[in-house]
Amino acid sequence: MGYMMGIDLGTSSLKTIVIDESGNVKAIAAKAYQFQSPFNNYAEHDPEEWWEACVDTIRRAVTEGGIRPEEIKGIGFSGQMHGLVVLDENGKSIRPAILHCDARSGEQVERIKGLFGIENIRRLIMNPVYTGFLLPSLLWIRDNEPSNYEKIRHVFLPKDYLKYKLTGMITTDYSDASATLAFDMKNMCWSEEILHKLNVPMEWFPPCYETGEAVGNVTGVAAQETGLPRSVVVVSGGGDQVMQGIGNGIIEPGQASANIGTSGQVSFQSSEALVNPDLNTNTFMGYQKNHFIVMGAIMNAGLCYKWFNSLFPKTDYDEMNERISAVAPGSGGVIFLPYLNGERTPHLDPDLSASFFGINLRTGKAQLARAVMEGVSFALYQCIELCGNLGLKANMMVASGGGARSAPWLQMQSDIYNIPLKVASVEEQAGLGAAIAAGTGAGIYGSIKEGCKAVVKYKDLEINPDLRAHDIYMEYYQLFKEVFSDCHNTLHKLTVLGRKMSDKKGEVKSG
Repeated sequence: MGYMMGIDLGTSSLKTIVIDESGNVKAIAAKAYQFQSPFNNYAEHDPEEWWEACVDTIRRAVTEGGIRPEEIKGIGFSGQMHGLVVLDENGKSIRPAILHCDARSGEQVERIKGLFGIENIRRLIMNPVYTGFLLPSLLWIRDNEPSNYEKIRHVFLPKDYLKYKLTGMITTDYSDASATLAFDMKNMCWSEEILHKLNVPMEWFPPCYETGEAVGNVTGVAAQETGLPRSVVVVSGGGDQVMQGIGNGIIEPGQASANIGTSGQVSFQSSEALVNPDLNTNTFMGYQKNHFIVMGAIMNAGLCYKWFNSLFPKTDYDEMNERISAVAPGSGGVIFLPYLNGERTPHLDPDLSASFFGINLRTGKAQLARAVMEGVSFALYQCIELCGNLGLKANMMVASGGGARSAPWLQMQSDIYNIPLKVASVEEQAGLGAAIAAGTGAGIYGSIKEGCKAVVKYKDLEINPDLRAHDIYMEYYQLFKEVFSDCHNTLHKLTVLGRKMSDKKGEVKSG
């Protein structure tokens, strides 16, 4: 019997999952951590803490699963996208990684936009230029930490650091590379034109592989730390959205998923790299060449519900689900704009804050909680609309993340999207996708597609939209958009002013 291991490097935790060849989960081990925010808008993490979490969860998963280490045949990775890890000539991390949710590089974003112009951004980058992506973060280091910039010899993404520690090889995959703003998706290579124009050395960027390709084996040092044999095959893996798609069985054009994790995404599979003229969605490469995902991404999804519940004594989630279910669609006339940490799709504004509208004397915790869920779902529905404008449609979507674990939230999503939803049996879809990729690279499966057929299963549950509820929600959805349009400038000014006042008081925020 051979086992595959999938490692999912998230923003707030790392999870390791072990499955057998039929997809039965043998063990899941998790390690939580917290990124640092030494100043407003900053989000960074010491990569060595990721490695410590990786070692810890590998050892626990093997032990708790009752597995002999030599039975592990392959390891794959899923990782938070866009972040920047930089190494020196000795392969040592120079500074903390700058994460996808970091907003410090606004000046560099504007410089890139001015230097290239909108037409060249559409032609070359094919994506909106936004803070937290690898390229503007790299330029921020050059502008603000020149001594660190001089030390850089290698640039890659968060999950690639774990692969490097396991194999000694500096590599990345096409999906993560295409989400850096420095990649040429048409020719499937790092963009000489982009990097030359910005005077960034091309030799810093690693070779790229398909998600299921083997990139090395476990080194002697890593074998001692993890307890794994040196024979284990390590595959390239991919960005979390691609890996989650694999773990949901969403790998063919016409298929789509909606994820409510800390952030949220709507992802459509595509056979071509679609360019949105408005540049408010993303197009990235998928798990193999000539395969793409088109997605809308919101910064705040499950994060909003977690934040809301943190304001109260310990929450019983089952009880809250019951109370939320008793509230009618529309939350008693309350609308929530879910912009706690700025927004990507469709607003592309890191300087936004969240807001409740319509609160009255009859508003209670259950109404506010439901409004939070509806607000996040409305934001994801905007992403679905934008993708629809590009010709991407789906008759069924797979729901995943924390939003798929709440029955009322699942029903809200189906009602708002007006699309039936199904849910994968294994909740850790990104880690499962990484394990499927590991099985492909280790030769257990002939392809990612074959691996999905063998492993991915769905719950005996289909959530169908209530057309009456959908009609009600569309009235609120129009108000959701109107409220934002009317208050956008005010929310932006409030956010900027609040940050300035915090800085003046010398407040240091933790992540």
